[in-house]
Amino acid sequence: MAARIIQVKVTPRARESSLKQMADGTWVAKLKSPPVDGRANAELVALVADQFGCRKAAVSIKAGASGRVKLVRIDGE
Repeated sequence: MAARIIQVKVTPRARESSLKQMADGTWVAKLKSPPVDGRANAELVALVADQFGCRKAAVSIKAGASGRVKLVRIDGE
């Protein structure tokens, strides 16, 4: 199974958590968690795992861990 890499634009401290794909193919994540102590990144990993039906261990942030735009790798879809 091939790995998939998606680009996600993240908005922390949102009212509700969500992960949506826009018409142009980009992904937008709204996270309740603040960007403190990796909590927003952990929430993003959980959202992506839920969206793609895989384990959290199969999801990793490859680039942009401290930024708003992240590259997320999903193994074994």
